[in-house]
Amino acid sequence: MPIKPGWIVLALVGLFALWQTADLVSARRQLRAARAEIAKLTAQPPQPPERFSLPLPGACLPKTAANLPGAPREYRKGTNPGFVFLNGDACVPVAYGMGVVAASSGTVVKADTDYKELSPKDFQALLKAVANGATPEQMARLRGREVWIRHAEGLTTVYAHLSALAPGIRVGSKVEKGQWIGNVGNSGTEYGVLGQAQGARLLFELWDGEPDKDKYFGQGLPPEALRAKAALEFGVK
Repeated sequence: MPIKPGWIVLALVGLFALWQTADLVSARRQLRAARAEIAKLTAQPPQPPERFSLPLPGACLPKTAANLPGAPREYRKGTNPGFVFLNGDACVPVAYGMGVVAASSGTVVKADTDYKELSPKDFQALLKAVANGATPEQMARLRGREVWIRHAEGLTTVYAHLSALAPGIRVGSKVEKGQWIGNVGNSGTEYGVLGQAQGARLLFELWDGEPDKDKYFGQGLPPEALRAKAALEFGVK
């Protein structure tokens, strides 16, 4: 059967359409690849984790080994899980009522907004109860008024013995590094239960996970090794 001229035209049109479609698909693929490359080039590089700072502006690491993590606490057959900042041992005055700031950005997961001090009798009973070791619940009473902040990578900071919390600090609050979160006090101590302002201090802890259940910063390290690690972590001497 003879080939009609119209068939040839239709065949050519079909081939042209196929060529155009293939060319369009290829162009789209190239465009997607180009967009992906541009996105890679313009994307922000991953930021390193925010470094922690000490919660008392201008402070240095406690000078006395007894105020460092890992120091023994014979009265409860345990160890100190944090840094204790006391007047005369922290390179800055540590006074009742002075401001405490967040060591890094995060979310408040505990805030003792309705804290009530133990009576002297109940405090003495607590000390007897922890003579052979303290439970997490008993540790919470010994720390007095607290704020806990959860940070990136599951780290948690604890700020204890506070006299008051800053306005707006409650569970769920988002805080920035250096933000005021509370005030130095002596809650949970022999002075606090007597209603006195003596013995002002700040207990600051950094935990890799949940306080009193996981590992605290510097756990198992001797004092000098701990100081070296802390100097890098907090950017101080």
